[in-house]
Amino acid sequence: MPHRIIDLYQRHAAAFDAARRNSFPERTWFERFERMLPAKAELLDLGCGGGEPIARFLIDHGHHVTGVDSSPTLIKLARTRFARHNWIEADMMRFGGDSGAYDGILAWSSLFHLEVDKQEKLIRRIGVWLRKGGVALFNTGPANGVAMGEFEGEELYHASLSQIEYRTVLAESGLTVVNHVSEDASCGGFTVWLVGKM
Repeated sequence: MPHRIIDLYQRHAAAFDAARRNSFPERTWFERFERMLPAKAELLDLGCGGGEPIARFLIDHGHHVTGVDSSPTLIKLARTRFARHNWIEADMMRFGGDSGAYDGILAWSSLFHLEVDKQEKLIRRIGVWLRKGGVALFNTGPANGVAMGEFEGEELYHASLSQIEYRTVLAESGLTVVNHVSEDASCGGFTVWLVGKM
């Protein structure tokens, strides 16, 4: 049911935004990511939601964010909160970024909502969009397969490649694994990938 994801987040945009504004368990990973960025970095946030708490954290550190999200409600919130940044209402698979345009790219709690073939395509695009020396941060499932979560009483689709398959796609995309933890208990059990274009 990956085709239902966009509609689900739009219908429950207010609830999702409220939950995210009060929860940032992954902060340590974003601190690691931010330390690898140059000053005033150009960042791309794929699945940015309303910009809380992730975009706010990066903006507060002096970076410029381009956010992409399919929910008009969430994009409107991001535009209202951070008017000097760039917010694009679009399916992240249809976003056409420029080669070498970004110092950092995020696909946090968004990549794993795609079917695995689309995840591979997006990772390859991230490899193109990153500048040399750039870094990307995303999370996945811990093993190959489909898992159904739940949000606001509705099923929420997640899919994952195996960790070996992710490493293969990353290497083919010119991306090197800098740090990786499977089911990191310190940030809510996320399986996290911090990668760089060396």
